Amino acid sequence: MLWNNAGYQGQIKPTLDYDPADFARVMNINVTGMFSVLQVVANQMAKQDTGGSIVNTASVAGLRGTPAMVAYASSKAAVLAMTVSTAKDLAPHNIRVNAVSPALIGPGFMWNRQNELHAQSGSPYFDSDPEVVAKGKVNSVPMRRLGSITEVIKSVAFLLSDEASYTTATNLVVDGGLSGGLKA
Repeated sequence: MLWNNAGYQGQIKPTLDYDPADFARVMNINVTGMFSVLQVVANQMAKQDTGGSIVNTASVAGLRGTPAMVAYASSKAAVLAMTVSTAKDLAPHNIRVNAVSPALIGPGFMWNRQNELHAQSGSPYFDSDPEVVAKGKVNSVPMRRLGSITEVIKSVAFLLSDEASYTTATNLVVDGGLSGGLKA
């Protein structure tokens, strides 16, 4: 089994200010890197003829887009497409491929840093005060709280387990209702 978990956010800047070199770096890490790992592991699973399960970490940003995060959102949308394509290619080998799409996980360094960078981005979608940014994000979640790393891990564990033996090409969204039924 493989939890294929890569996530480099890159710059947090509006599209007109975004550096194309950073866009390429984000895609290289989050898409090409994830594909390379998936391919090596899937080849080994296929050679062993025992089947297997792979979970790719995508993001709700790949479903709904996030202002000032064009590279990250694009890369995670690509991960969702890669998940479906590889799930179909690998199903004859009894290898299941799914994705998990978390959003607003915290608290912690990454949560705090992202709010600081959104506040500094100059995007009209974010206040210049990181605390106001954080509060606005949490208030956009129907469950009115952040998700925890443990909640993401439990979702991944389910998808990797035999409990999900008939589940492939699926994206499990872990976002407290934020994406409101969007699915890829």
